[in-house]
Amino acid sequence: MSGPTTDHDVVAIGCGPFNLGLAALASTVDDLDLVVLEETPELTWHRGMMFGDASMQVNFLADLVTLVAPWHPLSFLAYLHDMDRLYTFTVRENFFPSRREYEHYLRWAAARLPAVRFSHRVEEADWDAGEERFTVRAVRGDGTVVRFRARHLVLGIGTAPHLPDALAGLPSDRVLHTSDYLHRAADVARAGRVTVVGSGQSGAEVAADLLTRNLDGGPAVSWLTRTGSWAPLDYTKMNLELTTPAYMRYFHTLPEEVRDRLVGEQWQFYKGISTDTLEEIHELLYRRQLDDGLADVELRFGVAVEAAVAEPSGRTVLTCRHLDTGREFAHVTDLVVAATGYRRRTPDFLAPVEKLIRQDAKGRPVVRADHSVELADGVTGRIFVANAEIHAYGVSAPNLDIGAVRNATILNAVTGREVYRLPRRSAFTRFEAPGTPAHGGG
Repeated sequence: MSGPTTDHDVVAIGCGPFNLGLAALASTVDDLDLVVLEETPELTWHRGMMFGDASMQVNFLADLVTLVAPWHPLSFLAYLHDMDRLYTFTVRENFFPSRREYEHYLRWAAARLPAVRFSHRVEEADWDAGEERFTVRAVRGDGTVVRFRARHLVLGIGTAPHLPDALAGLPSDRVLHTSDYLHRAADVARAGRVTVVGSGQSGAEVAADLLTRNLDGGPAVSWLTRTGSWAPLDYTKMNLELTTPAYMRYFHTLPEEVRDRLVGEQWQFYKGISTDTLEEIHELLYRRQLDDGLADVELRFGVAVEAAVAEPSGRTVLTCRHLDTGREFAHVTDLVVAATGYRRRTPDFLAPVEKLIRQDAKGRPVVRADHSVELADGVTGRIFVANAEIHAYGVSAPNLDIGAVRNATILNAVTGREVYRLPRRSAFTRFEAPGTPAHGGG
């Protein structure tokens, strides 16, 4: 069944926090027509890791709008006021919302944005040179095919859970990604030993949950990671200058090989573990000393998992290497939880325009200063990306606290004027060499 074709200034695909924030900021720009298409029937956010006491790692000011529009009616403070929780939140004196509350805030905002269209699965996006418009074909939940035409696209489809080659061959009943951890609670409970592979915040939160289960008589726990220590997130204030818009603008000016080197060196910004979680794990390990008869717990860092085999007996055998000594050993477990992160994905619906997108030496889109990708000559529209440009803007690109600034940059580019003022001074550090024009730092 075929439905209508509608015209817009911007079509944004995917409704996570970044494109939801784009819709929120666009909602107060009178002469801008923007629509957001999302294939799922409702907004959910990291439900597979929604532990009851899990907290955000950014404070409430890093909401959808506040860092560029503190007066906005869809701010987190406006949400608290609407929910009659503003006073109790103030008395709480903990300005890091729980993940559950943050998801509730996102759903509250989405319900106030008619531009957001749920149950719209995008199947194709193409460039019409004659009309100078992108055409997006989507299927609604009722099966109706609808088309949207727009001068510009914004891709906010997020990243995909990643299983490394060493684990990818395991059957689905022997391995799960941290993103599905709570959805697979029954499998975890049945296992005699659960092994977490990888660290980072997600791996540490799963390890803490498993240690809590272990104290209650639950399965044996192993935690293996190739990092050289249980490294904390480096959230010291001066180092957080590397997550500011000023540093991101500076980072974007650097040569490709320098940017790639810096992303590797700055891994503690996105692969480290919060100190609160590390302290919780240590406390759980300490409490285990007071009980007898608990299942075994094994923690090892500096260990690489190189292969995995699911044996007919039901055992899963990991071939591991101790990186300090080079010694190979076998690790036997029942269930593997892969804390192995996420990777950028290229959706099938982009196939018709892929040939128009210019790539760098490693096959990644070349991203310009306004967060649009470089396109072939003659394409007058722009394709903007959100959370797909670590290689261009550094390790802060996935951070929620950069979302409002990036979205304001996109809206300023689309409208051709400063509809939102961008921060002109976000860091005390001067990142450029002396004599180099500044890009917003210092």
